[in-house]
Amino acid sequence: MMPRCSLLKLKRKFIPSLLSLLTLCFLLFINVRRSIHESSPPTVDIQPFHKYNINCLAIYDLDPVEVDKALIIRENQLVEDTDESLSVATSNCPLFIKTRGYDDVCVSEEEKDFPIAYSLVVHKYAWMVERLIKAIYSPANIYCIHYDEKSSAEFISAIKGLASCLPNVFITSKLETVYYASISRLKADLNCLSDLLRSEIKWKYVINLCGQDFPLRTNIELVSKLKKLNGANMLETCRPTDSKKERFAFHHELRDNTGNVTQQEATEELKSPPPHGIEIFTGSAYFVLSRDFIVYMNSSPVVKDFLDWSEDTYSPDEHFWATLVRMPGVPGEVPRSHPDITDLMSKTRLVKWEYLEGEMYPLCTGTHKRSVCIFGAAELHWLLNCGHWFANKFDPKVDPVAVQCLEEKLMERKKFFQSTVTSLCRWG
Repeated sequence: MMPRCSLLKLKRKFIPSLLSLLTLCFLLFINVRRSIHESSPPTVDIQPFHKYNINCLAIYDLDPVEVDKALIIRENQLVEDTDESLSVATSNCPLFIKTRGYDDVCVSEEEKDFPIAYSLVVHKYAWMVERLIKAIYSPANIYCIHYDEKSSAEFISAIKGLASCLPNVFITSKLETVYYASISRLKADLNCLSDLLRSEIKWKYVINLCGQDFPLRTNIELVSKLKKLNGANMLETCRPTDSKKERFAFHHELRDNTGNVTQQEATEELKSPPPHGIEIFTGSAYFVLSRDFIVYMNSSPVVKDFLDWSEDTYSPDEHFWATLVRMPGVPGEVPRSHPDITDLMSKTRLVKWEYLEGEMYPLCTGTHKRSVCIFGAAELHWLLNCGHWFANKFDPKVDPVAVQCLEEKLMERKKFFQSTVTSLCRWG
């Protein structure tokens, strides 16, 4: 009887202890599970921009049936891509990076050794900005974004989310409230350029873009073409017409017009001549500039004086860069005696002007804003075969198929390149 009694006593002591131990283990399991859940990024169902059911090869070949289909989409089937959806997508950076393929980028030794810097001045369409960056993305490059302080809270949140997910994308340290044709547009680029010079990435060239630009070349193609510049700069720079001379002959002021829109307007007050005997040339706001040129510009008192003088001119970004590259002694100088370099001669940006359509290039198949064509899908073949590096303007609310099919063609080029040099790739 004694052994049986001892066994019963042992069971009475052991079973409560075992239950206590199991309870403790269960509580620890729940606590660990909760900790893992709280420390992990929230699960997000990433639904990027809308994709349309369209045959882009047929669009490229100008197949009339598919072009008509693109017109029907444009007129009746537009789906708006919200800024909020990009904010949601970038709330889980690992998933966003994987879903959008930023971790699956082939980087050749040539690209690695020739990083490009970008200054992006944007104010709307967050997904369009993301698609632009994705189209030219390389882990070797560096991207500075300046958003307009007037932009919507939803847009700003989306851009901040995008920059937080990509290590080589950042928002400039100094933001401007940008007004059309004023010095603020130029300062936005200058702020990014100053930040880019402080970057650890020793980029070779810088290209500035806006949110409605899109590339016509892949990164490896851009690297190849930039290397051929051999230190030269590329941008439009022409002697000003009489009408353009008025832009910097008179003092201009920011005013609210009858439509309650703040813009640069001329006064009757004449300006003094440019400082240091600088001869003014005109062009566009867009450029391809060497690092050496930017370093020189950033430290030159003559450039600073010219910037100050340009403060009260109309659209100073359209004469500032065009003039600086003509200054004697600047890196990559274009001599003042050199003939005009027009926008079609410079490959920086392809823009269709309404008043030159039918003469210089085919008619716009989209619509116009301030005489500039917003491209339609039927221009895809022409855009990709004109020889330029970037084009402006694209608008997903005017023709989303144009952007989608251009993306698809660029992706085809990237895949072709990867198939030829896979063994030489470094994957980002």
